[in-house]
Amino acid sequence: MDFGLSFALQLPRPWTEHSESELFGSALDQVELAEELGFDYAWVLEQHFLEEYSHSSAPEVFLAAASQRTSRIRLGHGIALLPPAYNQPARVAERISTLDLVSGGRVDLGFGDSKSRMELEGFSIEPADRREMTVEAAEQIADMMALEPYPGFTGRFFAMPARNVVPKPVQKPHPPLWMACSDDESVRAAARLGVGALIHTFFDADEAEKVVRDYYDTFRNECVPIGRAVNPAVATMEPFYCHRSATVAHDRGRAAHGFFTYAARHYYAFGRHRPGFTNLTDNFRRVEKLVGGDIPVRGGHSIGTPGAVADRLHALEAAGVDQVILLHQVGDLTHEQVADSLRLFAADVLPGFAQDRDRLRPRQEELAPYVRAAFERKSWASAPRRAEVEVCDAYGLSRPDVEMAMLESLPPATREIILDLQKLKAAALQLDP
Repeated sequence: MDFGLSFALQLPRPWTEHSESELFGSALDQVELAEELGFDYAWVLEQHFLEEYSHSSAPEVFLAAASQRTSRIRLGHGIALLPPAYNQPARVAERISTLDLVSGGRVDLGFGDSKSRMELEGFSIEPADRREMTVEAAEQIADMMALEPYPGFTGRFFAMPARNVVPKPVQKPHPPLWMACSDDESVRAAARLGVGALIHTFFDADEAEKVVRDYYDTFRNECVPIGRAVNPAVATMEPFYCHRSATVAHDRGRAAHGFFTYAARHYYAFGRHRPGFTNLTDNFRRVEKLVGGDIPVRGGHSIGTPGAVADRLHALEAAGVDQVILLHQVGDLTHEQVADSLRLFAADVLPGFAQDRDRLRPRQEELAPYVRAAFERKSWASAPRRAEVEVCDAYGLSRPDVEMAMLESLPPATREIILDLQKLKAAALQLDP
């Protein structure tokens, strides 16, 4: 089973003028530490306007910085919001390919759409269309990274003429794809699309076993790949804090994840928010008093001693989960507390899990005929032939040449530049592009 870390770049109030700089610096240090400790993935969310809960609005920039401080750990853009009002599909393809190049081929691309009113209405996105927008864009992004040139597309939510989208990624045909999932149906949808399931809900081992079984059964029988490669895998987010003292782990971890839970529900379920003015941290404390105690961390979690955390994670491994992504930087946990927790996990928990890539071979071999069948069901877009691509003339070709009388009135240097351009234009018109 692989292990990753999830970076939401959470920043509870109060803030100082240096709070965000310190947050981003600490998070980059944590990515570097994660590689040193043997973690497999660093996942960074894309979220917008969710103050205190997540200040991670440009994960590709953060991951590019992280790529220059690491050499092995995989860098998960998870998730990229794909409704085109968030991110025009060609821009996603360009950014992911660039990130794959500067990282030496270490990128995974997760995609989703967000359910928060703060984000959807902030970008004027119709909530009812968000999932269809996402699926439409995801397939085109995969084609943009793989095809040379991209043949163009006219869909319900996005249209673009034929273009060669450059650069191309290191990983061929494109980096592994994942989809954000929050319920059983979205997990099955990921399987149908042939992408990994990035599960953002927390569950116990029995529930995990059913989710994994449903995912792989759906993959075997219903998959029509959205991309040009499949990525059958199930990853789940896991609340995490590890300490040798069960009391400290409980008190510190539950408080931090209680804020995470409250903030998530504020934006996605019940919150009333006045941008720039609502103080989530103060409201969190008030709500705890109103409900008469801590806000519970629902579902399964890895908050506890190394032994307790190991037991929980072994149960998820036995259930067939392929990757656990630890929510490690939440609430009011300091950088030092986060780093100590990760070091303890690496020393006392991580050695008990098989990290040998050979463990994947039995499942890959078992799935191989189903993968072949899935690709046989796919309708493929192909790179167009030369004659099928419309010529795109630069705007200057349609402009009339400057008349000689006008040229003679210009300064000599300007006149020479214009004459050179007119000669190049005349030559260009004789070429067959």
